[in-house]
Amino acid sequence: MPTVDGRLLRGERARTATLDVAVGLATESGLDGLSFSQLAERAGVSKSGLFAHWATKEELQLAAVAHAEQRFTEVVVRPALRAPRGIRRLWALQESRLADMASGALPGGCFFTNAQFEFTVRPGSVRDALSAALADWHTLLERLIAEAVELGELRADVPAAQLAFELNALGTAAVYESRLLRADEIYTYARTAALQRLRGLALVPYLEDLP
Repeated sequence: MPTVDGRLLRGERARTATLDVAVGLATESGLDGLSFSQLAERAGVSKSGLFAHWATKEELQLAAVAHAEQRFTEVVVRPALRAPRGIRRLWALQESRLADMASGALPGGCFFTNAQFEFTVRPGSVRDALSAALADWHTLLERLIAEAVELGELRADVPAAQLAFELNALGTAAVYESRLLRADEIYTYARTAALQRLRGLALVPYLEDLP
């Protein structure tokens, strides 16, 4: 007879698998277009099963945002943070993000780029969660930029907030343009632009041998 712990574990696994589908689906149909019917069909579960986890569409959207943050941390951030501190770690983070966008793991390239644009003029809890996620991303970039400056690997006059904005903007532009133009070329342009920008500010040769 299955134990309570076993049932809870299977339930959590099912919830995680469903949110994986929801995050991907949101990059195709939009986070606002994420419906219980559509998700149930794509995930191969019943609508009643979904309502057991999320009572409202907003609860589902907020859960999708939180799950996308967790995925981003695991897929993009943690691998990059294994690089040496300084400009190499900053570059590893930028390259990790662009590689994930270009990989096709999410049909729309990036959950947050699409959802943040979608909810720009829609006040409420979902917009607040997306705004907080964007602020956290900028904070991480700025921290790594500051570390590189402290280590003497980036020029001391580098404005961290400005450079963080530029690096983020390159990824954002790549997501939009890759859906309409040649994706492989667009992501190459974004990578090259970021690499050239960092090389121009670097005081060490760590990035010079990168293709």
